[in-house]
Amino acid sequence: MENYTMEGRTYRYYGQEAPLYPFGYGLSYTTFRYRDLVLSPPVLPVCANLSVSVVLENTGLRDSEEVVQLYLRWEQSSVLVPRWQLVAFRRVAVLAGREVKLFFQVLAEQRAVWAQDWRLEPGTFTLFAGGQQPGQKTRAPSEVLSARFSVTGTARPLHTC
Repeated sequence: MENYTMEGRTYRYYGQEAPLYPFGYGLSYTTFRYRDLVLSPPVLPVCANLSVSVVLENTGLRDSEEVVQLYLRWEQSSVLVPRWQLVAFRRVAVLAGREVKLFFQVLAEQRAVWAQDWRLEPGTFTLFAGGQQPGQKTRAPSEVLSARFSVTGTARPLHTC
């Protein structure tokens, strides 16, 4: 085998075609609302980590659990990258009518791309937070929030950070 690319071999690289059962697929006994997605800092050096917070509110009548998912999208890259990459998830129990504020860290290594070695590149990125993948259509409503952040500096091998 000489072609090690994943293009056309996994739904992460299929373009606009959606998978039949994407990660997080399922139904819930209640409804959730996402709000106040905050990325800090919004502009960071190439080797820095990103802090993320989001508020999850159970707007239904039943106590329930939600799988909060964070996805990263490269807006431009020197190599082929997935449409988006799962970078964090957490199952959270939320009482009916209550809300919780969640905190995540997106590590610099999670932004690395493979170009003969793992490299970090500057550029613009979009982070998605919600109960499903971006653009997913399900019977159970679930919001997906998005926010952009920028990485400054010059491209460098991951091991030099």
